[in-house]
Amino acid sequence: MLIFSAMSRKLYSLRMHATCEGGHLSGAERLAVGEELEGLAAALVRRALGHPKGTADAIRLTVEALSSAEVRTGRLPDLRTVAVADWRAGRAAALRYLVEAGVSRGAAREAMEALARGAAPGGGSMRGAMLIDAESGARLEPDPARGVRVSRMDLSPKARAELQQKLGALGIDNAHVREALVLAAKVLLVPGIVAELCWSDDPDYTTGYVATPTAGYVRFTELKPLGEERGGRAFFLKRDGRDLGAVIEFLERAPLLIDEIGDLGGVTVWEG
Repeated sequence: MLIFSAMSRKLYSLRMHATCEGGHLSGAERLAVGEELEGLAAALVRRALGHPKGTADAIRLTVEALSSAEVRTGRLPDLRTVAVADWRAGRAAALRYLVEAGVSRGAAREAMEALARGAAPGGGSMRGAMLIDAESGARLEPDPARGVRVSRMDLSPKARAELQQKLGALGIDNAHVREALVLAAKVLLVPGIVAELCWSDDPDYTTGYVATPTAGYVRFTELKPLGEERGGRAFFLKRDGRDLGAVIEFLERAPLLIDEIGDLGGVTVWEG
């Protein structure tokens, strides 16, 4: 992996979106210098072709040059894991964290129910995330099928190596955790976003998380039943007169390069 400075080398945004039978299958992205693009593009294609939900029948790669002046740097949220007995206990624990972060109980419950039944029209998984009013529970994203797609973010090579080493020591170094940490870091930079809720739509990955500005990134060992293909994300926003368009613009288009990792804690057991 090349060592680079976001301020001295031109970065490119590399994004992959794969579909199967017309529906969303997989998405991933990286920020990289030009010399890395070929290898990373090949890796993203292999990822789309080897997805546990099926083989892609269409893969779109997008490469976009970024101005160094656009790229901001940031820090990952602190991480800790909460061990739960099953997915029902996991959702009860996640609900408590969401409420403590300032999400109304009704909004949190409705978001969980939407993810469980499939948040996209027709009951499928969305390509992006739901954007939810933290008080009323109303959905705010302009397109309920697409949602809000957080984009243009990655780890610096130094931060990636450090993160992989420390996650490996905890036995949780995988793409799900690394990519979700980076995404949560960007989401939590947005003024007014008080929490994120996520569990994967991969049928063999049951872990999910809640991220908040105060608690950091909190993993729950189970947030859905094994084999369940429905999942997704919800961002909870306290509007307070904020420009919704500006919130979405930042999430989808502002480049963020993480150059510092947070504290990686151990495991606690949820006792209800």
